[in-house]
Amino acid sequence: MPQPKSRKIAVLGYRSVGKSSLTIQFVEGQFVDSYDPTIENTFTKMMTVNGQEYNLQLVDTAGQDEYSIFPQSYTIDVDGYILIYSVTSYKSFEVVRVIHEKLLDMVGNVQVPLILVGNKKDLHMERVISFEEGKALAESWNAAFLESSAKENQTAVEVFRRMILEVEKMEAGQPQGRTPCSMM
Repeated sequence: MPQPKSRKIAVLGYRSVGKSSLTIQFVEGQFVDSYDPTIENTFTKMMTVNGQEYNLQLVDTAGQDEYSIFPQSYTIDVDGYILIYSVTSYKSFEVVRVIHEKLLDMVGNVQVPLILVGNKKDLHMERVISFEEGKALAESWNAAFLESSAKENQTAVEVFRRMILEVEKMEAGQPQGRTPCSMM
């Protein structure tokens, strides 16, 4: 079996959208029902995707809003981004667009490996953002899209599995040892 690859993934979104709950569900297999605002946590987990083992470092970030300054530390050595909104919150859907813009401004790439996640899909009666709206936003970014529920382990695992596939797809498109920069 090949050597494990290390991947650093940042989880970004508005406050109270389930960033920590989704991450903890993936890492520990349990749903945390209480809300305790995160400053920043880092988790590690091994995961195998398509026969390749990955050592994941997951940065569970503090909730952002449209006025937050995008921390530069969220761009250093990060291989991919999971942008999360709650399907029960218009505000979180608006803020995730702003976070995306700030992310692109900070990393300087038009295309970065990312996945848009509509979380809390189990809250049917409170839903205000349709699956189609989320998918359309992701398509406008040329990004992958999933809906999830942090209560369900399977969707949490699928979010991180898809993130790895997006990172690998992006890396496969770049020549080895080269960066997309050029000196003029």
